[in-house]
Amino acid sequence: MDNILVSSAYLAPTSYYIALYNAKSATIEQYENYIKQSYRNRCTIGGANGTMNLSIPIEKPANGKAHMRDIRISEHGNWRHLHWNALISAYRSTPFFEYYADDFAPLYEKRVEFLLDFNEQIREIISSYLNVETPITLTSEYIDQPTSDTLDLRERIDPKKEIGLGAAFETKPYYQVFSSKYGFQPNLSIVDLLFNMGPEGELILRDSYL
Repeated sequence: MDNILVSSAYLAPTSYYIALYNAKSATIEQYENYIKQSYRNRCTIGGANGTMNLSIPIEKPANGKAHMRDIRISEHGNWRHLHWNALISAYRSTPFFEYYADDFAPLYEKRVEFLLDFNEQIREIISSYLNVETPITLTSEYIDQPTSDTLDLRERIDPKKEIGLGAAFETKPYYQVFSSKYGFQPNLSIVDLLFNMGPEGELILRDSYL
């Protein structure tokens, strides 16, 4: 796979990281208009009671529209505390949660003004755990027409569309603590793969691109 073009994402789904891991280079679009109810500010995790969606509240743009890079995080609803407790509840019984928890907890203890910055902090940490070494840059302007060697995934990785990215990105089933109850649940947030599989999650990213 050559270059990919993706949107910023909060605790992005596994398909997002499959694409990042297998691309020669990746570009994150920061000048697109922010889209509600997307992975830009939400994720889906899996726990003892099934799947759960977590959404970061944002401040409403003054004119109704704003570039992704300008979206500010709202402090409404004590969301940091709620999200971290949800992650603990869902994943504390997984094999690797305690191994990574001390690095994740500080992310939910300090305020970050912009959503893009917060997403990037998380992406960098997760990439280091799973050896995602693909060179990544942020756009300097909106890319309307990607070059022919760029796979545009900005609208394809979306919670309202079909799971995953098609046959080329079939997530290989991996161990999940609650699979005996719910079966394998594909394309949850990357933390599901990380907390259940630890460093071996890299092999899932590698082998899930056909």
